[in-house]
Amino acid sequence: MSLNDHLAAVHQRIEQAAKAAGRNPQSVSLLAVSKTFPAADVARVAALGQTAFGENYVQEAVDKIAALRAHWPELAWHFIGPLQSNKTRDVAAAFDWVHSIDRLKLAQRLNDQRPPGRGLLQVCIQVNVDGEFTKSGVRPEEASALAVAVAALPNLRLRGLMCIPEARADVAAQRAPFVRLRLLRDAIAAEHGLTLDTLSMGMSADLEAAVLEGATIVRVGSALFGQRPAPPR
Repeated sequence: MSLNDHLAAVHQRIEQAAKAAGRNPQSVSLLAVSKTFPAADVARVAALGQTAFGENYVQEAVDKIAALRAHWPELAWHFIGPLQSNKTRDVAAAFDWVHSIDRLKLAQRLNDQRPPGRGLLQVCIQVNVDGEFTKSGVRPEEASALAVAVAALPNLRLRGLMCIPEARADVAAQRAPFVRLRLLRDAIAAEHGLTLDTLSMGMSADLEAAVLEGATIVRVGSALFGQRPAPPR
């Protein structure tokens, strides 16, 4: 299958899941996860109309963004991987979104290092919904306090929550962590009067379950680009 076929197939999956949930398919945005794929592949997908791309590795992403900026200035770049404190300056300068804030220190550094004129950095708090020791993310019971602190930072705009749950075999089981994230988002918004319009959840293997539970951004890589190359060292 061509990239065009893959993109069409992913959009069809999103549309079918949204309709099954009684939702407008336009309420779900596709984030094309282009980590480890070259700038040429991003350009090919961008030429098909895709405008939002997700990256995990800072230096790879910064180089890719620079290579594509002249011809594709309208692309929106989302950082979705674990973020180290020594990488926040590059991320604050290069990206439009960060999905993986899990501690206040990172948010404060991104806020302080956001260049003037770049506008507000759109951010999500990553929640470890399954309590996995190997996964990044704030514990659910700590997410509310972190959300309030992040929302107060002047150069950031808190949009919502993100999660990467452990793999589950069927849609019914996959839906459970997404329910938890949605309910947590709603509770935080109601308790603190925050406008949280984003649930970043669902990937190639479980996007249907995520859309059924209210995902507004699904992060899809392999179903779009194919088998992933080895990550950069």
